[in-house]
Amino acid sequence: MSATPEPAAGSRTDYVDRVSSVTVVIPWRPQPSRLDAFDRVLAWYEGHLPDVSVRTVDSGDEAFNAAKCRNLAVAAVDSDDVVVLNDADTLPEREPLLRAIDGASSTLAVHLPYTEYRWFGADGSRQFSRGVRAEDCDFDLVDGACSGVNVTTPRAWFAHGGQDERFRGWGFEDAAWFLAHTTMLGRPPVRTAGRVYALHHVPAERSGTQYEANARLMARYRAASGDRVAMGQLIAEAPDARHALAGPGS
Repeated sequence: MSATPEPAAGSRTDYVDRVSSVTVVIPWRPQPSRLDAFDRVLAWYEGHLPDVSVRTVDSGDEAFNAAKCRNLAVAAVDSDDVVVLNDADTLPEREPLLRAIDGASSTLAVHLPYTEYRWFGADGSRQFSRGVRAEDCDFDLVDGACSGVNVTTPRAWFAHGGQDERFRGWGFEDAAWFLAHTTMLGRPPVRTAGRVYALHHVPAERSGTQYEANARLMARYRAASGDRVAMGQLIAEAPDARHALAGPGS
């Protein structure tokens, strides 16, 4: 299996210190077309960060709820520990991820270990499975992407309300979260120069009653963007509003 190149790292002691209080959590519910990508994500961590604890989370809701999975994952660790929320189809790069972990441990912000989100699609994923290096596979560049791999502490995650669990099934929870983070913390998530690679799977359906409800809720997030009072009220309406909002100075 091909993997992203691994730049020179520091000493073994330095590396262990950096990852000693890091947990990687993958929101996950098995689906046939997603199994290969999921296995490749697990293999990436085994090969690149073998000392990091990796686990999966599923909220158990009838419709898969990625937002709730992420909230549960972050709430389950100590307040100053770092959590890497890694989608089951997305491969990071090692050094950008380590830099994002360092940054998340010392700032009240969520960190994204990439400035370039490459979606492979079926062709790029087939190339990757044949052993082509990730950086050489065919891809589509996704402008403005904010999902895939998020690095945070519980304190930063819940300072802006986490993710809204009213987003169920597919759609919009990441875009709404980005607006909430930017509005409530006064800054967008912090990006580290690097790339992530999203592997192919059968896409989720983008229609139906729940998708339409998600779209309406997203419109409310857009309307509240930049208004801390309005955004705080919107977040407080969510069933997961037990996550108390805290100001940037807390």
